[in-house]
Amino acid sequence: MLKRGTRHVVNRASTALRLAASALLRSQSALGAKFRRLRSKLGAPKAITAMAHTLARLVYRMLKFGHDYVDRGIDFYEAKYEHQQLQRIRKQAAALHMQLIPLTGVVS
Repeated sequence: MLKRGTRHVVNRASTALRLAASALLRSQSALGAKFRRLRSKLGAPKAITAMAHTLARLVYRMLKFGHDYVDRGIDFYEAKYEHQQLQRIRKQAAALHMQLIPLTGVVS
C-alpha cells in the first residue's frame, strides 16, 4: 500500500486552515511567497500542511494576545529569504575555512 503525503483529517478548523493555505497559491503577499517556495521544495500536500500550521500560529497569536497581522509584502519576504540564504552560505564557507568574495561589475 502506498502512503499518502499527508494524513486525512476531519477536524473542521484544520480543514478550514488547509483550504486557506491552498488559496495562498495566487496571493501576492509574504505568506503567498512562502507557500510557493515550500510547494516547490516539499510538494503540494506537505506545503499545504506546513502553511496551515503557520496560519494556525498566526490566528492563535491574534486571538490570545490581540496582535494585528501586518503583511510586509513579497519584496520584504524575498529580501529576508535572500539574506538568510547568504548567511547560511557564509557559515558553510567559514566551516570549510573559506571566504566568500562578492563579484563586482558583473551584469547578469
